[in-house]
Amino acid sequence: MTDRVIVRRPQVRRSDLVAHVTGFAAAVALFCFSSCVFAQSKGDAARGEAKSAACAACHGTSKSPPLAGMPALGRQQPEFLVLQMFLIREGLRDVPEMRGMLNGWSDRDLGDVAAYFAAQTLPPANAKADAALHARGAALAQGMGCASCHFGNFEGQRQIPRIATQREDYLVASLKAYRDNKRTGIDTSMNAAMYQVSDADIAALAHYLAHYK
Repeated sequence: MTDRVIVRRPQVRRSDLVAHVTGFAAAVALFCFSSCVFAQSKGDAARGEAKSAACAACHGTSKSPPLAGMPALGRQQPEFLVLQMFLIREGLRDVPEMRGMLNGWSDRDLGDVAAYFAAQTLPPANAKADAALHARGAALAQGMGCASCHFGNFEGQRQIPRIATQREDYLVASLKAYRDNKRTGIDTSMNAAMYQVSDADIAALAHYLAHYK
């Protein structure tokens, strides 16, 4: 019998909701303007490569894996990358390691770097999957409906990220941050999806996705 995961939506204070909606409504409005540039050019990977040396040092390339705890950007959805870089550049998403890194970057720069990383492949994972943990993670992914947004192969779509073959430690940290309301997307859907999910289940889910084939 397949394990089922019951997701209970958290109680959200009205003041927190208003602050969240107001902040991200502004972010989305700004991004809609900014993304017009990306939509027209689709980004130039060659220009992006020249701009991305500092990014690649942490996030990796086709030839080198990302550093521990850092997300792999290879084969990531370019629109998702543009959105995240835009939010970071505008101070709407706080990532301590990224503070100041995007200062002075134009909208075209964001699109170019996104195009470069989207074209990168991912180095193969060194560690082998644990069969029991992998099976548990697969059951959780099905029960939680992860594929409804991230698609059946977990490659994502447009502004929804690819999570297949992502670094396991990064997935664990991100899923915990969503569960604990320390991170949000442009809405609170991930916070609701991860509400009351245990550390053990997060570990299994991250293991499954990191070793997804």
